[in-house]
Amino acid sequence: MTTRTRLSHLQQLEAESIYILREVAAQFERPALLFSGGKDSITLVHLALKAFRPGKFPFPLVHIDTGHNFPEALQFRDDLANRIGEKLIVRYVQDSIDQGKAVEEKGKFPSRNAIQTVTLLDTISEFKFDACIGGARRDEEKARAKERVFSVRDEFGSWDPKLQRPELWNIYNGKIHVGENVRVFPISNWTELDVWEYIKAENIPLPSLYFSHKREIVWRENVVFPVSEFVTLDSSDKVEEKTVRFRTVGDMTCTAAVESEANSLDDIIREIQTSRTTERGSRLDDKRSEAAMEERKRGGYF
Repeated sequence: MTTRTRLSHLQQLEAESIYILREVAAQFERPALLFSGGKDSITLVHLALKAFRPGKFPFPLVHIDTGHNFPEALQFRDDLANRIGEKLIVRYVQDSIDQGKAVEEKGKFPSRNAIQTVTLLDTISEFKFDACIGGARRDEEKARAKERVFSVRDEFGSWDPKLQRPELWNIYNGKIHVGENVRVFPISNWTELDVWEYIKAENIPLPSLYFSHKREIVWRENVVFPVSEFVTLDSSDKVEEKTVRFRTVGDMTCTAAVESEANSLDDIIREIQTSRTTERGSRLDDKRSEAAMEERKRGGYF
């Protein structure tokens, strides 16, 4: 009599994501994995190691460096790429600004989040990528919830939520016209808590930003905001030192911290289980309008 083993919830999610990554390798000629040094893209790299080792990845790691990144994330990015021996391609938003292709915001908190789309689309064109793998999850934000695992973008990089393809069971359609590309989200069905529980189960290293540490901050729109060289302070700003951590990591000009004493994975998991705020509630770029994320995605944002 054959005994069937029931997979745990995390094992089911892992198996689905590995299957999706292998589908990308099978269906596309020039895929890439968008990697920022944040927890979701780090999880993707770990899943790719499980999907393709002992062979090499069938795609490079690609990072669009805004120039406003946390140094800890950049150092982790470089260390990880070196440790696993995979190709890392970095392209810079500053180059797009210098070339006159993108215009930088002015003001106290000049975000480069939107204009990094220009650099991303140029990078896709430069390397002729036909699929870009990203770490977005449906629970992050309502525009994310509209998107399929295989999300087709037109020749201008634009996303139309009304033209999403049906995805029945685990059948993914990667057929595209010349000039189009697909954004692929292997951890779409994961939640923030799933990611943290998987990181704990797999003992995946992370940048120190995610754990509690002391940092100089100012208050902005009732959130804890990190002081950095990219933020222009004035006489009304009161700089304080707080014990904080980051739930999500983006640019230093748009990512707020949360006051927290969580300095272990168990602490973080307990904190998330009882939190009443969303992960992206600390991303100020999402608060610019009711449909800020969807507007960026329609323009080519990942």
